[in-house]
Amino acid sequence: MNALSIKNLEKTYAGGTRALDGVSLEMPPGDFFALLGPNGAGKTTLIGIVTGLVNKSAGEVEVFGANIDREPEQARTYIGVVPQNLNINIFEKVIDIVVNQAGYYGVPRSRALPRAEKILADLNLYEKRYEPAQRLSGGMQRRLMIARALIHEPRFLILDEPTAGVDVELRRSMWGYLTGLTQQGITILLTTHYLEEAERLAKHVAIINKGSIVAQGSMEEILALHDESAHTGKLRGGRLEEVFLQLTQS
Repeated sequence: MNALSIKNLEKTYAGGTRALDGVSLEMPPGDFFALLGPNGAGKTTLIGIVTGLVNKSAGEVEVFGANIDREPEQARTYIGVVPQNLNINIFEKVIDIVVNQAGYYGVPRSRALPRAEKILADLNLYEKRYEPAQRLSGGMQRRLMIARALIHEPRFLILDEPTAGVDVELRRSMWGYLTGLTQQGITILLTTHYLEEAERLAKHVAIINKGSIVAQGSMEEILALHDESAHTGKLRGGRLEEVFLQLTQS
């Protein structure tokens, strides 16, 4: 059973904009999967459909076998989401933000509190647990959002630009933590504009452009698409960056 199975997914908005055009993806359990694409390519729409925030026009989506149309509540229990934009109550204490989130999934406070303390310690936020979130740095707030997403022990974690605006040192420490989650069996879907981040972390990649998947496969398979002869400029990026540009600048 796949962690995520998407078949012929389509989304056309009321104004006629076609955001997704027959997208199909499969993500095995325990995978670290990168979904890459330029702004407006359809990444946010796809994530919105999987998480139940956006209604699809056509297609099928299953999360660990739970169909998002027929078993929406079951599907949502499997998912933890770290959105691109900060959406925490900055006046609330760190520990309360995490524990209160558990309540939405029926986790009693007696179980949620020790679980929250463990996650916060793993993310180096334990000493800040009684501080209001507004006193955290931007990078700490990003880590707090990861803690909140993990509190109900999801099997599938969606990370939408989780390291945006985070300094290099903190990004690298987060890489280690996220890799550890996949080693525990958690499946991760990552969107990021830092292509070196995807190249380092992801086992599998899909590149989306103008609502369609233009390439997908293992990281090795995607990197093998690199066409040395297609490079004409003087500035060089990583191999994934150059494959990305080859596939999306048309």
